[in-house]
Amino acid sequence: MKKYYVTVNGNKYEVEVEEVKGDFSPTVSAVATSSSEIKNEIPTKPQVKEEAKKEEPVQENPKAQVNAEGEKVQCPMPGTILKVNVNEGSQVKKGDVLLILEAMKMENEIMAPRDGKIVQIAVAKGAAVNTGDLLVVIQ
Repeated sequence: MKKYYVTVNGNKYEVEVEEVKGDFSPTVSAVATSSSEIKNEIPTKPQVKEEAKKEEPVQENPKAQVNAEGEKVQCPMPGTILKVNVNEGSQVKKGDVLLILEAMKMENEIMAPRDGKIVQIAVAKGAAVNTGDLLVVIQ
């Protein structure tokens, strides 16, 4: 056993740590610097047999699987679509803001990579998207 001193919220405690090799049952013991002794044992997790569940894949956005010809604009990072600035059939120029994506508490502008016509919008406002998800197709 190794002894350590730990300070928590200004209170100093003496802690003994046991090194375990191989198969072990987890046990935590702590000794306070006062006269009282604290012992806590962590119970082992009971073995629970889970039945195999047959789940059908959830289709979050059915339009995302429609394949239109053209340049596909994919999601660069996981997030939520805050605003869709274009409609199908709209003409866009390179650099135009297509969508606003909220990711990591920041608003990110998804811009058109080239001039063209929007042939498909695969997401809607409020949709949760992951990296690589199809956002827009430009032809």
